[in-house]
Amino acid sequence: MDIGFVGVGVQGAPMVERILGAGFPTTVWARREASTRPFAGRARIAAGAAELGASCDVVGVCVWDDDDVREVVAGRDGLLDGVRPGTVIAVHSTTSPELCRELGAAALDRGCTVVDAPVSGGAERARLGTLVVMVGGDDESVARCRPVFETFGSTIVSTGPLGSGQTVKLINNALFAAQLSLAVDAFRLAEEAGIGKATLGECLSEGSGSSRALRFHAQRVLVEDGPFAPSPIFRKDVELCAGLPGFAGSALLAAARRPL
Repeated sequence: MDIGFVGVGVQGAPMVERILGAGFPTTVWARREASTRPFAGRARIAAGAAELGASCDVVGVCVWDDDDVREVVAGRDGLLDGVRPGTVIAVHSTTSPELCRELGAAALDRGCTVVDAPVSGGAERARLGTLVVMVGGDDESVARCRPVFETFGSTIVSTGPLGSGQTVKLINNALFAAQLSLAVDAFRLAEEAGIGKATLGECLSEGSGSSRALRFHAQRVLVEDGPFAPSPIFRKDVELCAGLPGFAGSALLAAARRPL
């Protein structure tokens, strides 16, 4: 099985390393040529997305946002301009569920399919092969992709129809953001009470109030000792949650937006 991968940045590059390490023949392409240089001699470097699509059975896409995914999949000289029938395109980027369904419909016209397969865990867990992969799509396409997903993911969950993987990922990200906002408050309250950051971090990290968000924030405040500054991707993912059914006006969305 020939594998393609579009987008080899902070998240995508270690995923490709795992795919290569498993022995899959792999072709990569990125809009920034410099991103593909570390793979020279180990993977085929495509000249564009359409060329990559013409030579691969499963193609992973790991770029920034909805517009970028739409461009590399369905834009001019995108994957769908070159893809061969039977190919499965796996969207690993965090996007709106609607986009994946839109691309799925366009792909069917070319005789191929789309699955949404966003990942959770970050670059370090990608390097370790322990990402969580949330996969939405038809059973046959998901099964075809599974051996590839198993190279970088230790938890692979079929979530339902196309778009459902993105829904689960966005709920996950909203919950993390909400927990992070509470962690920020917890450290503020401790400081006002005269309790040291290190003391609070040690207690909460092993206490019943612990969470991954709490441990993340504890490490950040103890090492960086600065105000929380959400990244653009953090903001992007939280705002995508606003489009999910039932999220508008929900306590979860309100809490998730607090650090923004």
